[in-house]
Amino acid sequence: MTEQQGVSRRRVLTIAACAAGASVAGVSVARAQAKTPQKNVKYQDTPKGDQRCENCKQFQPPSACKVVDGTISPQGWCMVYMKA
Repeated sequence: MTEQQGVSRRRVLTIAACAAGASVAGVSVARAQAKTPQKNVKYQDTPKGDQRCENCKQFQPPSACKVVDGTISPQGWCMVYMKA
């Protein structure tokens, strides 16, 4: 048999598979870092009983949230509330 010069078919397929995996991983990271719009989690500027943003694990003082986009009131509430 004659030895081929250049890149083997196996090497091309390996590179293609790695590139596809990296592309999917990049999309997953971007989605994980994206915040949810307030309307999707039924955000409101008023508390729901004793549940309010300022005592939620996701709240980032003075007016942000780890998972919800936009300005967040410390006295607000949404569906992703988690008691701190």
